[in-house]
Amino acid sequence: MSEIEKDENTVEDSAEKKRSKEDILEIIIALFLGITALATAWASWIGSLHGGNMSTNYTKSNNLAADGNARWNEASQSLMQDMQIWNQISDYEVEILYANEADNADQMYESAYKIMYICADNLTEDMAEKIGYDFNFEVEDIIDWVLYGELSTTSPFGDGDFIESYYTDAREILAQSEEILAEGQADNTKGDTYSLVTVIYSVILFMLGIVGTFRRLPNRVFITGVAIVGFLFATIYMFTIPFPTGFDFLSYFGG
Repeated sequence: MSEIEKDENTVEDSAEKKRSKEDILEIIIALFLGITALATAWASWIGSLHGGNMSTNYTKSNNLAADGNARWNEASQSLMQDMQIWNQISDYEVEILYANEADNADQMYESAYKIMYICADNLTEDMAEKIGYDFNFEVEDIIDWVLYGELSTTSPFGDGDFIESYYTDAREILAQSEEILAEGQADNTKGDTYSLVTVIYSVILFMLGIVGTFRRLPNRVFITGVAIVGFLFATIYMFTIPFPTGFDFLSYFGG
């Protein structure tokens, strides 16, 4: 075999090896184009689910906040009403105490009747328990309660815990609103993170799409390698982000 034939064979072998590498590279590029496209669609879908949860939680939070504020206003009105009732009861208690000192039985009975009817129509069970009042009291019992009861002349509104009890329901509802709002904010953050992953995948798709414009094989290999590294980074990062609350993939297929 002549030297010329050897050189021609060497060139042909080199061309075949180069072509073989290019074919392998094209397969890798096509494979990662498909995988990246699927990963982009997945990230977009999960991000949209987070966005849906965010909207739902924000709506629930707003509704609970409105309910909590309404309960708060109602509690304030009830507190003011009970304070007014207590002021009326206190006035008649003073009359009973004064009538007792003046030995005026008629005045004591009259004031006791007034206390009975005020309490029957307006006194709450919580406030009655706080001041030691029994709804089954007769007039004589009310007089004894005023004269000898330890709680009858002690204002229940001097107890901060008793005042706070009016707002217990409102505080619970508002606390639920804050918790759900925090969940909505977390969903918003997670959705934004999935959007970032989608952007990274888009950049990777762009890089894989322009590989063919480079003539030199080393340049194409380099760009492909960078794209693959970026894909691995984005994918690992994506799977560190929690799925939406209540997410069940099989539920979309009736499972």
